Amino acid sequence: MVFTPPAWVPQLPFDPPDSIPIYEFWRDEKYGRLSLDKSRNPFTCGLTGQTYTNAEMSERLELLARSFAKRLGWHPAEDTPWDKVMCIFSFNSIDYIMSTFAVHRLSGIVTPANAMYSTSELEHQLKSSGVKALITCIPLLDTALKATRACGIPDDNVFLLDLPGHAKDVSFKTVNDLIAEGRSLPEVERLSWTKGQGARQVAYLCYSSGTSGLPKAVMVAHQNMIANMMQVRWHEQPGREAKGVQTQAQLGLLPFSHIYGLVVVTCAGLYRGDEVVVLPRFELESLLQCIQKFKINHMHLVPTLPLPPFPSPLYIYMYIYITNQPPPQVPPIIIQLLRNAAMCAQHDLRSVRFIYSGAAPLGAETASDLQGVFPGATVGQGYGMTETSTLVISTGENDAVAGTSGSLAPGCRAKLRDTDSGREITALGRRGELLIQSPSVTLGYLHNERATAEAYVWDADGRWMRTGDVAVVSRAPSGNEHFAVVDRLKELIKTKGHQVAPAELEAHLLAHPSVHDCAVIPVPDEGAGEVPKAFVVRTAAAAKRPEAEVTADITKHVEEHKARYKWLKGGIEFVDAIPKSPSGKILRRMLRDREKEARRAKGARL
Repeated sequence: MVFTPPAWVPQLPFDPPDSIPIYEFWRDEKYGRLSLDKSRNPFTCGLTGQTYTNAEMSERLELLARSFAKRLGWHPAEDTPWDKVMCIFSFNSIDYIMSTFAVHRLSGIVTPANAMYSTSELEHQLKSSGVKALITCIPLLDTALKATRACGIPDDNVFLLDLPGHAKDVSFKTVNDLIAEGRSLPEVERLSWTKGQGARQVAYLCYSSGTSGLPKAVMVAHQNMIANMMQVRWHEQPGREAKGVQTQAQLGLLPFSHIYGLVVVTCAGLYRGDEVVVLPRFELESLLQCIQKFKINHMHLVPTLPLPPFPSPLYIYMYIYITNQPPPQVPPIIIQLLRNAAMCAQHDLRSVRFIYSGAAPLGAETASDLQGVFPGATVGQGYGMTETSTLVISTGENDAVAGTSGSLAPGCRAKLRDTDSGREITALGRRGELLIQSPSVTLGYLHNERATAEAYVWDADGRWMRTGDVAVVSRAPSGNEHFAVVDRLKELIKTKGHQVAPAELEAHLLAHPSVHDCAVIPVPDEGAGEVPKAFVVRTAAAAKRPEAEVTADITKHVEEHKARYKWLKGGIEFVDAIPKSPSGKILRRMLRDREKEARRAKGARL
């Protein structure tokens, strides 16, 4: 049974153009965007109020492209896009997206890097994507330089985004310095693409663990991005029209390095003519002040967010000195909103019309509680993957059902496949692996033909993207079909909206001298949704030492080399053997069942 969008979802008014870059699509009114003179300023700093008009942003990207052309020797008609790969390793900034467009202006490629990455993780991304230059920010400069120098990237190819409250480092040019420099440089020759080049040429290399294994670079073409910008805009259109909304102010708190922030929040916001109010970090009082000051209408959130990137150094020092531990994570953003109702009540939050959650499931009870903090607001969520350029299923303001991710976006089709027999499911209410068709489905994984081949299946209805997620389709009170993602075939752990690949942690654990064998599974966590837990078989020598001592050593081994969200917050359990199939594959299902039984016996949440 092939599922399609409900009747209320508009069809795309035209096929996503396949021969232009994203920055041309964004600013060209012939492609259905709201006229620029009726649009809001695209990006505004939520801390300082600094902003640029659409015309100013367009000019800035052209000037920045000139400076990149001079300093890096990058030109639109010279070399291949793979010779012009730029990494952006930074917290959110009003110039983040503009900087990526400046690289596209030169027919280059951008690879956004997670600001939580450790040096080794960033180094892996720089090497595997062939990065030649990098944009970072002052708080991340030390980590960035360790990685770039290890990869042979010269310091002259490292640039800085300005962030409010942080002094400049005169040793490195800022994006604003480069823009000023560009005013005295000649214009860059016009970008001229052949028919279909936008469908073939990579715009962003976004790292994802896919359905299994270590992080891989997903090749997101310009047309993929454009398609999803259109899908988001037209899926939202009926709900916005019903509320009389033409443009809106929306929150830009989610990391722009994440495909959710990159497409749904920023690029789709540009195309709609909305204003994205940018916050580089999460701090509850600042968020509430931002909502009140800028009259935020639409809040894109995830159920959890990590520790603020700019905690006080004195706080960190004192906490470690007193407890001999790193500081704890802050409570999840949504939980903070719910637990601080009194603080919320001190601010005018009446402008919030729609709270939209993604990247991790949002329970029906939590959604209901949120409406208590934001009376009159609709709470919804969506579903997507890096491999689908994000959104393929979404809640409309006009058709929200708690506990579901909504209906298919324009241009999308879906199937469910029985996880045991592989047969197509033809009835509502039955679980199955979710397969997707969409013009936003990406080109595949860089330098990994096997993973690309495994991600797709063919049948009489064409090529389908295997999501690795288990979904169920039900009939909503409106009569429309709604999708709920209920489980995962894939082995990924989702903690605080981030993907954690068990294989990556297992490989790292096996490098520890006390670990003979191991396996990593997800365990439930109130704050993070899921966190990694390791089952470890100790070496003979380690088995003679106290368990607490070995646990501390292994924990330190992970925390010194991996991002915080990859830490073993679920604990370490020592076992005699790791269950495996005859072919040697880890039988994680057996470990998950064991964990469930143990938690049930203790009365813990399953």
